[in-house]
Amino acid sequence: MAADARLICSSGELVDGGPGVRFTVHRHDGDEQAFAVRFRGRAAAYINRCGHVPIELDWQPGQFFDDSKLYLICATHGALYSPKDGRCLGGRCQGRGLTPLVVEERDGAIYFIPSEQES
Repeated sequence: MAADARLICSSGELVDGGPGVRFTVHRHDGDEQAFAVRFRGRAAAYINRCGHVPIELDWQPGQFFDDSKLYLICATHGALYSPKDGRCLGGRCQGRGLTPLVVEERDGAIYFIPSEQES
């Protein structure tokens, strides 16, 4: 595991299609909100910003999935994203996906692994 890895949550806090865990990353000289979710057994994380307009996705804190639990949805305009890779699947995201973040699941925990642009 990278030396600068940062704990997001315990593995048990992320349930398939369930609530996400919000956290903050430092990017481009400022703090940005991010979130981690679990989909089909795999943890994934993204910057919490719609591809359509720069607003947060969750309709209530930590609620990112649509009713089917198959898609991430922007609460404001209904854009749909793939929980697997953040791709725009429909709606007003107009082909612009979510910004993925690197996470690693190890020893019962989810860790954020910053890139050179993040901390």
